[in-house]
Amino acid sequence: MEKINNVYCIEGLMADSNSYLIDNTDSGSEYNYILVDTGTGETKGYLYSILKEIGIDPEDIDLIVNTHCHFDHVGGNDFFPSGKVAIHKEDANSLRDPSSKLTVSSLFGSQIRRHDVDIELEEGDKIANFEVLHTPGHSEGGLSLWDGEILICGDTIFANGGIGRMDIGGNPRDMKESLMRLKELDVEYLLPGHGPWVNNGKEHIKMSCMNMGIM
Repeated sequence: MEKINNVYCIEGLMADSNSYLIDNTDSGSEYNYILVDTGTGETKGYLYSILKEIGIDPEDIDLIVNTHCHFDHVGGNDFFPSGKVAIHKEDANSLRDPSSKLTVSSLFGSQIRRHDVDIELEEGDKIANFEVLHTPGHSEGGLSLWDGEILICGDTIFANGGIGRMDIGGNPRDMKESLMRLKELDVEYLLPGHGPWVNNGKEHIKMSCMNMGIM
C-alpha cells in the first residue's frame, strides 16, 4: 500500500483488481472516502485489513466508483453496503442485470452479489478532485479519473505498455480513440486496474499507444 497525494493505492490480491481509496475529507463533500474498484469480492479479509491499516472501517466508505462492470472490479461492492455505487452510464445496465454476460462473472466461476447503481457517471463529471473521462475499449463504459497529475485508468492501460483485452465487451476502435486521447495528458502517476502503479505515466501511455500502432 502506498499513498500518492490524496490516493491510497491498494494492490489487488490474486484475481482482484487494484483498489484506490481517495481521501476527500478536506472538501466538505458528502463523500469523505471514495473507493475506486472493489475486486472480486473473494478476499474480504485482505481488503478490510489494508483499510484498517489506513484507519478506515468498511462503513466509512461513502462512495464506490467502478471503472467498469467486470467482476474482478465490482465483485466486492457488497463489502461496503453503506457506500453508494457509481459507474459510467454505458456499463450501468450490465451491472444491474444479474444475467448480463458483460460482467464476465462466469469467467471467474462466480456471481456478482450487489447489482444496484446509484449514480450513472458521464464524461466531465467530478469525483472529489478528479474528472471523469469516458475511456471505452475494454468495455463500453470504461472510465478513467484524472486530476491533472494522477490517472486512475481501470483496465484501459497498464504499466510498461499493457492494454486491456478487447474481446469481452470491448472494441479495438474505441480503445485506439481512448489511447489517443490519454496520450495527450501530462500523466505523472499511472494507477491501473491491475499490476504496478508507476511514475512517469506519460511514457507508459506512449508505450501502450505504440503497441496499438499509434505513433
